[in-house]
Amino acid sequence: MTLQQTIAEYLKYTGQKGLDISAALIDCDGVLYDSMKYHTQAWVKLMKKNGIKCTRDEFYELEGMTGSEIIKMKFKQGAGKNITDDEARALYGVKTRYFTELGEAPVMPGAKRVLETLKDADVERVLVTGSQQDVLLERIEKDFPGLFGEVKVTGHDVRKGKPNPEPFLKGMAKSEKKPNQCIVIENAPLGVQAAHAAGCFTIGVTTGPIPEKDLYKAGADLVYKNMDELAAALPSLLVALSLVKA
Repeated sequence: MTLQQTIAEYLKYTGQKGLDISAALIDCDGVLYDSMKYHTQAWVKLMKKNGIKCTRDEFYELEGMTGSEIIKMKFKQGAGKNITDDEARALYGVKTRYFTELGEAPVMPGAKRVLETLKDADVERVLVTGSQQDVLLERIEKDFPGLFGEVKVTGHDVRKGKPNPEPFLKGMAKSEKKPNQCIVIENAPLGVQAAHAAGCFTIGVTTGPIPEKDLYKAGADLVYKNMDELAAALPSLLVALSLVKA
């Protein structure tokens, strides 16, 4: 399928008459940072310490949910235990400690180029992440100076994490945008599913073990192999999107 056909397909299934892209809603883990390998390791350690069998691959599939949601689900499935909000917060604190002990996650190659391209095109950059890891979120201004504004949505701001569209709907509301004014950059099926449900043109990047086909199945309009490939393609993609005016 050509890029023009992909855009036409997006307009058809959303019922939009055109596009006016002025914001990019951008995930954090696996997009800005190569951090999922640390998250999955910390999750497995937490679960095994509590007698719950699991694999790291399970947590790649759950990326985008809030920490509390993951804890409640996994303890229910693995131990038949209903976790309270207070217990979930305490357990998430332990998981955060495990994550921090692994050291700083590296910046994802290509991420800065993507943000710079969006800024040069006057496309607002809005962080939309299920993460509640303050140690990572606080790094963003240092690692990407001047490339994000004040508008952001994190796991602290939503009642329902991805795949619920609430994070992206809240990101659009905060930035005063409509779905046909936004692109989303995501690396996880649940995040792609949430962005698709919110009606945004959704770009997937396969920065982890999740295959391309799973991102398309979740609703991605386009999928790139990594952030470097997206950075190279982004200027022409933004031009193509700008030609389809409402």
